[in-house]
Order: sequence, then structure tokens, then C-alpha cells
Amino acid sequence: MKILNFGSLNLDYIYQVKHFVQPGETLAAREQKMAPGGKGLNQSVALARAGAKVFHAGCIGTGGDMLRTLLEENGVHTEYLCRVEKLQGNAVIQVDSTGENCIILYGGSNRMITKEQINETLEHFSAEDWLVLQNEVNNLEYMIEKAAEKGMTVVLNPSPFEAFLEKLDYDKISWLLINEVEAQQLSGETEADAVWKTLHEKYPQLCLILTMGANGSYCFTSQEKIYQEIFPVETVDTTAAGDTFTGYFLHGVTRGLPLKECMEQAAKASAICVSREGAAIAIPMRDEVENSKCAGLKD
Repeated sequence: MKILNFGSLNLDYIYQVKHFVQPGETLAAREQKMAPGGKGLNQSVALARAGAKVFHAGCIGTGGDMLRTLLEENGVHTEYLCRVEKLQGNAVIQVDSTGENCIILYGGSNRMITKEQINETLEHFSAEDWLVLQNEVNNLEYMIEKAAEKGMTVVLNPSPFEAFLEKLDYDKISWLLINEVEAQQLSGETEADAVWKTLHEKYPQLCLILTMGANGSYCFTSQEKIYQEIFPVETVDTTAAGDTFTGYFLHGVTRGLPLKECMEQAAKASAICVSREGAAIAIPMRDEVENSKCAGLKD
């Protein structure tokens, strides 16, 4: 079994600020850093650091060579990355004094994926394999359609949310991973059970992971409902928290571990991540998560 992540790769420009800049305001940043990121890259790194065999497909643009290197240094297979003549996708991230963030995203090279590239890549995968997707790349609907034709297990993190996502065929998706904002946008509901009820009635085969920040997370399937509390830590930067959760959870699921154990490991990994600055660089290694007391978590 292999995991294919057809995902974004970004250069993140991170600014530490007292508060998010307001309309008409010029705000001095306390610190500026450039770091690798993108939901796709973050999730591949999280999967690999958790111990999964993961292949990353997508496009490397101008200035993005370091992103391929980072993936390879973390054990991610990169033979399905294509080079394109387009500025590398990037993000401008503000991180305030509480560790919360807001992000401006430029797709760039991440929006240059062709149907031909998708077809050629999927030729190397079968019904035993998993496809992981986020909404930072183009041709998302086509990827889902072609993967479903092959019988692959499709996982979607529909972030950032756009209206066209409501029109996707969720009957072809096995796992949906969303936060509370995306849950309301998709279902019209704000309470976890109501979100699940609405989505489950429309798509009976769909399994749902709902993350709710400090309020914990939920896993819903046709057989069970699991609630996972957060592991409280001092929050420094939440940028890659959701991607870390996704990677560690999916690693556990693809290994056939009990869902409760998958949720707990994902929550621990996410807690370690938010206690550090940055995106991909903040994602913990597997041994850090398994030895959570050494990571400063409160069990």
C-alpha cells in the first residue's frame, strides 16, 4: 500500500506581529522568516515523519528547488514532481502574539498541474493505494474522478474553502478532514453532531474528521464516534497544526490502528507542532510523539 499526495508546495514568508494588520494600517513586524510550507508539503512531511511511505506529486516552479530537497530529506518520494516555468507558489503569513495566524496564498506553480500529469502519475498506483488531496492545486475534481475509477481510497482536506467544493462528488471520497469553519461552509451547521448528520445523510459512505481548535476533534464513521481532547501546551504558531494532525491520523488509519489511537497520536503531534514556530519545520518526528512527556505535553 502506497500513499500519493497530489499537493501544493509553498515558500512561506512568515511575519511575527503584535496583531493582524488592519485596513489602512502600516504595521511593523517583530520578525520575518522564509520557510517551506504549503498544505500538501506539510502533510507529506507529517506522513513521512509519522512513518508512512508517501509519494508527493505536483509542480516545482521558479525558486522552489529547496522544497524538493526538503521532501527528500524527510524520506518523501519525489519522482512524480514536475518542473514548470512559473513562480513557485507562496504564502504571506501573519502570526500574532497569541500564536494565531492569517494567510494570503498565491497558487503560482501549484495551479499548473495538467490532466496529462495526473494520468501519467496515477498509472503507477492501484486500488490498494490512497490519494491525499487539498484545495491548493488545480484539477482537483479530475484527480478525484480518476482515482475513484482506479478504486483508490480518496482523502480530501477542502482547504482553503471555495464554493466549487460544494459541487464535488463526495460519494467518491472516503475520508473528509475539515475544521469548524469549513464544516459550517459545507453543511450549514456549527455543532459537531449536526455537521455529521447532515453530511452522512447525503454521503453515507463518507467518514469525517472534524477539528475544532481548542475544543478538540471528532472522528465520525458509520460505526462509531470518537472525541479527542487537545493536549494543552503553550501555543507559539498554529500554521501547520491541521496538516500535522492529518498526516499522523492518516498514517495510523492506513496501518489499520484503532481510530481512538489514531486520534490520540494526531492530537499529540499537533500539540507539539503548535508549540514551535514555522510550518513544515515544526512538525514532530514519530519518536517525539510516542514519548510525549519529553515533548512537554500534559498527559
